[in-house]
Amino acid sequence: MSDGVNLSQTSLLLPLPKNTWLARIRGTLKYMGPAFIVSVAYIDPGNFATNISAGSNFNYNLIWVVLWSNLMAIFLQTLSAKLGIFTGLDLASHCGGVFSKPVNVLLWTIMLFAAIATYMAEFLGSTLGLYLLFGVPLVTAGFITVGITFLIVYLQRFGQHIVERIIIGLVVIIGISYCIELFLAKPDWSAVAFHTLIPSLGPDSILVAVGMLGATVMPHVIYLHSDLTKARRTSDDLDEAKKHYRMERFDIVFAMNIAFMVNAAMVVVAAAVFFNQGSVDSIEQAHKSLSPLLGHLSSGAFGMALLASGLSSSTVGAMAGECMLKGFIGLDIPINIRRGVTIIPAIVLLWLGFNPMKILIMSQVTLSFALPAAIIPLLLITKRRDIMGTMANTKLTNIAGMVIVSLIISLNAILLYLTFSGQ
Repeated sequence: MSDGVNLSQTSLLLPLPKNTWLARIRGTLKYMGPAFIVSVAYIDPGNFATNISAGSNFNYNLIWVVLWSNLMAIFLQTLSAKLGIFTGLDLASHCGGVFSKPVNVLLWTIMLFAAIATYMAEFLGSTLGLYLLFGVPLVTAGFITVGITFLIVYLQRFGQHIVERIIIGLVVIIGISYCIELFLAKPDWSAVAFHTLIPSLGPDSILVAVGMLGATVMPHVIYLHSDLTKARRTSDDLDEAKKHYRMERFDIVFAMNIAFMVNAAMVVVAAAVFFNQGSVDSIEQAHKSLSPLLGHLSSGAFGMALLASGLSSSTVGAMAGECMLKGFIGLDIPINIRRGVTIIPAIVLLWLGFNPMKILIMSQVTLSFALPAAIIPLLLITKRRDIMGTMANTKLTNIAGMVIVSLIISLNAILLYLTFSGQ
């Protein structure tokens, strides 16, 4: 005690014991992040379009689609994360090693169109957000979006954690914005609960339902999640990998359920505000209608959520595109060319004056048709013991995966039948 420092002061300088709650939280947080990046794709501008269309046209009837799509997403993202954690390779690279060249070329082609459809939706969202909030012309806003997206993706070279924190911050903005929307909209909560649990679907609503499915269970992030988790792999130790997998499942459930709540809130707000006012044909109309119905705070929150959604999801889309376009056939296209391929179609459609909301809905339907090209390879690879070892899928997991694939293909087939039969 001669140095004048008492025991209570020195104790503050000592490291915390490993069994303290703070140390446990820190230990948990170091595994958090990949699922939040993935979850952004589940609350991208395509979700805004399909969810607004669902609520304004069909009231609360399609909320159940959000719930079941989210359960599918949790299942598939868990398999993708498992693949990256236990093998150290992403799904696209596994496809390149497992399947024949013609199959990989087919998968590459499908996922290229999926990447274009994905980025189109995400790019249009942030562009519309800038336009609605600040009055920036759409084409100019498009180029601003490109610049911001490239900047955020560029930051990844300084560590994945930086991008994760930026995206988590943007997700928080989206969540807060829709909490404000829900508070102002005053929905019928009994109807919300009923339609969340009881499915209902008719010929008029199937296009929107399939779009909601494509907007929620997105093929590109099934590939991306395996890439993000392999980057977190620190050793070949099986016990460490199992611990990583346990923590990543917690990450997935937490992040995916936040995405579910935001998506459900979109449908609920659209149903409460627009259903009795008539259908909404554009996101600009939704934004303008909110102000006189709920006040300027609501329309401002909507614009901010759309901008945050577009910026975060366009970053995720660019990351997924880079992962997918390289892995299948080993064609190492320069990064900026890969990004340009997915960006140019969206800028051209804006330039030609197409309705952004209709583009968004059709882009999400396109993603629904691309989903089997992500799910089937994932199931085929994760069930193989020569690749996964003791972590290969159980029989029950394989059955659940087959049910999901069959359901998605069936919905797509029904949509095609109704489209071409004129019903």
